[in-house]
Amino acid sequence: MTDPATRLADIRNRIAHAAQIARRDTSEVTLIAVSKTHPAETIVPLIQAGQRVFGENRVQEAQAKWPALREAHPGLVLHLIGQLQSNKTDEAVALFDCIHSLDRSSLVAALARAMDRAGRQLPCFVQVNIGAEEQKGGCAIADLPTLLTEARAADLPVIGLMCVPPLGIEPAPFFALLDKLAREHGLAGRSMGMSEDFETAVMLGATHVRVGSALFGERS
Repeated sequence: MTDPATRLADIRNRIAHAAQIARRDTSEVTLIAVSKTHPAETIVPLIQAGQRVFGENRVQEAQAKWPALREAHPGLVLHLIGQLQSNKTDEAVALFDCIHSLDRSSLVAALARAMDRAGRQLPCFVQVNIGAEEQKGGCAIADLPTLLTEARAADLPVIGLMCVPPLGIEPAPFFALLDKLAREHGLAGRSMGMSEDFETAVMLGATHVRVGSALFGERS
């Protein structure tokens, strides 16, 4: 693969091109560099190349590498993009700056308590099971209005919706559906699109794209 700075510039250029096609401002799209399973030594070159927003899947893995990285490189922003267990909410609220996987009533309650204890309000995305896949996390589309009502009643700062479309199927209809759901519920954020399909996601309204392998290479 090319060097990290070149890969980062390429992804940013592709985001800008997709935004231009959709008549959007590139500044509306946040690139989240997904660093899950990648050690600190592979993350630092991207930081040095100017990337400031990163995503991790697991609280425990993030705890092992990000406090030192953040101390050495002030100004980094860390998103939790993987499933969150209710018993890990205190750790998540202490470490992360945004959560993308709010998907059930029990997690609403646990996060609200954790944020109160920490005195921190983290923006959240509700993860929607956009393809109705039994093996995937996420709130069912039919349950979304109720979950949003519960989250707002608990004073959780829900800023958008997140999805992971089914593998092996054209993602555009699923991105379009998430965009429609976000508009219907008055939410500005759409966390959608990964290494294989982020340009399509940008053209269909993504505000946050989660890019891992295109920046770091395939995970071992």
